[in-house]
Amino acid sequence: MSPHLPPVTPAVTAELVEALTPRLRKRLDAGIAKLAGRPVVVDGDTVRIAVDDDTDLVLHAPGGVVTSADAIHCGCLLAPACLHRAAAASTAPVAESEPGSDSGAGAGTDSGAGAGADADANSSSDAGAGAKAGTGTGAGAKAWTGAGADTKAGARAGAGAGAEAGAAQETRSSALPVPPPPSEADTTTTAEQAAAARTLYEATGAVLEAGADGAGAVLQAELLRAAHSARLTGLPRAAASAASVVTGLRAARAADPAYRLADLVAALRDVLGVAHRLPHATGAEVAALRGIVRQPYTPDGSLRLYGLFSEPILTATGYAGAVTWTADATGRLCTVSDVAPGGSGRAVGAADRAVRIGDTALTHRELSRAGLAVSGATVSPTGRLGTGAGVRAVRASGASWSAEPLDRLWAVPVGEQVTRALGGGHGLLFLDVTLVGTVREAAGDCLLADCDGLTLHLAAAHDHPALPYRDNLRHLAAARNTRLRIIARLTPAPLPRALLLAATHPGDPDARLDLGLDRLQHADLPTSAPPPADTPPTVDEAPLHLLRRRVHQAASGGRRALAFPGDSAAESRRLHRLGFVTAADLLDELHAAASNRSRDAFGRLAPADVYRFTRAWLAAAHYTDEVDRALCADAWGAKQAVSIPLFMST
Repeated sequence: MSPHLPPVTPAVTAELVEALTPRLRKRLDAGIAKLAGRPVVVDGDTVRIAVDDDTDLVLHAPGGVVTSADAIHCGCLLAPACLHRAAAASTAPVAESEPGSDSGAGAGTDSGAGAGADADANSSSDAGAGAKAGTGTGAGAKAWTGAGADTKAGARAGAGAGAEAGAAQETRSSALPVPPPPSEADTTTTAEQAAAARTLYEATGAVLEAGADGAGAVLQAELLRAAHSARLTGLPRAAASAASVVTGLRAARAADPAYRLADLVAALRDVLGVAHRLPHATGAEVAALRGIVRQPYTPDGSLRLYGLFSEPILTATGYAGAVTWTADATGRLCTVSDVAPGGSGRAVGAADRAVRIGDTALTHRELSRAGLAVSGATVSPTGRLGTGAGVRAVRASGASWSAEPLDRLWAVPVGEQVTRALGGGHGLLFLDVTLVGTVREAAGDCLLADCDGLTLHLAAAHDHPALPYRDNLRHLAAARNTRLRIIARLTPAPLPRALLLAATHPGDPDARLDLGLDRLQHADLPTSAPPPADTPPTVDEAPLHLLRRRVHQAASGGRRALAFPGDSAAESRRLHRLGFVTAADLLDELHAAASNRSRDAFGRLAPADVYRFTRAWLAAAHYTDEVDRALCADAWGAKQAVSIPLFMST
């Protein structure tokens, strides 16, 4: 994926790929690889790619997004039926909202940038761009500045749950008002939606059957076409998750260092799960599976807000900015966001831009430590503050994390906070910890911290080198035995694990650090702190990894990766012996579905049963996710019920 190309809508990519002849389709992946190395020049809303010395490929992106096939011009002799236009569309980031939509799928946004994914119903200038699964492209998208649009490490979107990349979790505060009950129309799946869900299921199944290694641009375009059809029929959650799958596939095939297989697995699981359940769903489940195209904003009168912290947003789909979290006197969380097309430069610089609410001149960095008095406020169900013309806001005094009213956020028991996060809450944890060391993991070093007897693994929220998360963790490792008050985002895992977002200053408990924006220096650390000591890595001996790694292996290598004979019987026996009977049955079915090939009357191998393999994979992926959440709840001392997978019997 080129860091300089503007996002292209799924419909445009699908249209250009479909127009290719069969011969050109076979050459499309090679054309993409060739085009990725060509010089790119950005001039405002126009991007020019030098195909060769005499031919240019031009993309016009008014508003920051390419919204029609006619906006991609090529000067070669075969244009407009040439390979170059389709290759450019297949190389550019996926614009995860269609024209005319002010926001992404509310149910598909991830918890880190979900605050930036809603569109203000009272404001026509709202960027409405979200993160991983629900990115928007409202009028504010004109802020795209291709030169800084480095998207290479964005798949985690500054927020986490790196493993739930796309896992479709709303940013929602438990203190927010409860929406009215859904109408009858919202609890019934239409015939068009059921048909679109089946098409999306088949397209995603074809991608899964090929795996990331074999899912080239043609299969990606088919999935984008199905996603576009799903969005048109009112299925924004599935459409956004499908776009995230394509983004993950492109990152994998381009050897992007920011690619995370767990993110791709989460996106595949969500789109397949929604497409599978929707035709059979009834009642309120239908509305949840559909998702929300446009978040409603309701009047909330006057608000007195206190800044908590700011975090940068950087996505793999070409969006960047900042989200500032605030709280009112009751502990309800609200967010102010500035997310639009851009790259790492915009993610870093957005913190020093004025917040777009009322007439205040506060920047996001200042608001995170100050306060805000808002009149005529409008708030979305996810807690995002509206920026309509009737909203007024002025600067007010802030509050220390150790003083009222913010102190009450840290008074909530840890188990209760984790239960809220696992149940679809905002995912933030407010903890008092003591740093005890570091541990080396596959994704990098983590801080170890003691929290009331629990040993926490605190990881960097984002690995992009332009963001100081990783450097700050390295400095904090030298402040062993230091007591800190922190804000982190829960990562479901068998061990207590979270992504560190903000903390009090190790040398000044009254100061605070936004770890994605502020940079710690060695001189800031306490002089009396002893040098850090590495802790031997903790090995997860839970046998569930025997099933999980096959789920991941299938997403990466496709059905054929599980079709070869191996030691699956031994793995199944071990799961049975340790009491994971359901996991053993799912593993057996997954291997059987991958390897079972019948023959026709002439002895030739018949086509594989892709539907059976997709269903078996989905059941296994859903099971491992639910058990991981249950193990996470148990590790934190929280309450969490495990839902039984329905995919094997439905």
